[in-house]
Amino acid sequence: MDLKGIQDILNAKVIIGAGSLGKEINFVYSSDLMSDVLAFVKPGALLLTALTNSQVVRTAEIADLSAVCFVCGKEPQEDTLKLAGESGIPLLITNLTMYEACGLLFKEGVSHHINSDIKWILKKD
Repeated sequence: MDLKGIQDILNAKVIIGAGSLGKEINFVYSSDLMSDVLAFVKPGALLLTALTNSQVVRTAEIADLSAVCFVCGKEPQEDTLKLAGESGIPLLITNLTMYEACGLLFKEGVSHHINSDIKWILKKD
């Protein structure tokens, strides 16, 4: 699915990178822990987060993410906007909660990503 499709599903506003709406999104990862993003996310994913500081964009650069969507209508800080513009990372905002956004994307068939290295965390005996 492309970023435009994600935008439509989440009723999101593009605040940086409107020219990137054709970018393909194959996975979605949701987290407010940037250390988890660095450890577990696949390149090319969309990150859903409630964090709005510049570390989100820096993490997106390092993890080679396709875009970031802020949930709960949170507006990113000015330095975050500037850094995203410089690095070419599209930023979106949705008024949905992270739970709602994940649910809608899952319902529409967008894959989540669980790195095989963390499956043991989720395994029940």
